[in-house]
Amino acid sequence: MKLFLITLFCLPASASAVQADDVNMVWLATASALVFLMQAGFALLESGMSRAKNALNVVMKNYTDVCLGTLVFWALGYGLMFGDNPSGLFGTSGFAPKDVDTSTWGIILFQIMFAATAATIASGAMAERTRYNAYLIGAAVIIGFIYPVFGSWVWNDNGWLAQLGFVDFAGSTVVHSVGGWCALAGILV
Repeated sequence: MKLFLITLFCLPASASAVQADDVNMVWLATASALVFLMQAGFALLESGMSRAKNALNVVMKNYTDVCLGTLVFWALGYGLMFGDNPSGLFGTSGFAPKDVDTSTWGIILFQIMFAATAATIASGAMAERTRYNAYLIGAAVIIGFIYPVFGSWVWNDNGWLAQLGFVDFAGSTVVHSVGGWCALAGILV
């Protein structure tokens, strides 16, 4: 931790762009790890609020949010969210990225964690109310389609809300509102 703080705050003014990119990647990976740890917190909260017979089911939903979310967001979500967006609605390129730079992998990692968080918000509302297989389908739709499309509207430079000057503070709309609206839809169904 001490080395990280020294690197973060004591980077000389003459540091090369490569060193600055390295520090940015360390920060992005650290932030991603902290968001990943939120999954454990959600699992504990949701299983503690559930009956004992459903605790394992709730924990497995939180675990598979990240596992399934990694594959689905990499294959589909990243392209929808950050691909070329001529219509302002969703990206049309960048699906299943392979040969990209390190900073793009960092962004993918960070966005996977928040896509899984949006699905986990819905999981908490639907704890004890859905079958495991049905939840997996819903989580895949949230992570692979709903979250990336709305994220494209806001965070893609060509997104229609971004073009209107919409500002999302710390994911309050893209992550938490999407999770909340999906949770409401899930409990209504």
